[in-house]
Amino acid sequence: MSSVVNGLRKELAARARLCDIHTMPIRNRWTLILCLLATSAGLWAQEKSDSATVRALELKWTESYKQHNIDILSSLLSDEFVITIEDGSIYSKAGYITHSADSAVHVQVAELSDLKVRLHGDTAIVTGAYHEKGESKGKPYEYHDRLTDVWMKIGGKWQVIASHYSVPSK
Repeated sequence: MSSVVNGLRKELAARARLCDIHTMPIRNRWTLILCLLATSAGLWAQEKSDSATVRALELKWTESYKQHNIDILSSLLSDEFVITIEDGSIYSKAGYITHSADSAVHVQVAELSDLKVRLHGDTAIVTGAYHEKGESKGKPYEYHDRLTDVWMKIGGKWQVIASHYSVPSK
């Protein structure tokens, strides 16, 4: 029994030395370091690319809303999309699209600012400010909001799954 235990100890010690950077030959250390750097650089580039993509989709969403472009809006929103607006009302994808298609609403200004995209794998959290100005049923309106949007990469395509707008306290 003790020979089996001693054999296992020796094997485990040998395997541990393979991963010990202090006992690893210099050429293997450099190979390991270069592989780690290459992997890190690739992940960073992908994250930067995804961040830019989500930011561009936010702008596309805003412009599509302003122009009442329902086809583009529908493609950007996941089927499970939910939005909470300034007064606390909650709408599904269908409800938001119905609201966005309302011909009695004329959006003159729809602009985003202070956008920050935070990536967590295939999920992106976007925070920022939103300003909208226009007319609804002949009456002028204007909003200055803070927003939080949640995007997910679903089937290789970024879609927004949740959105929350609130009026900042003064």
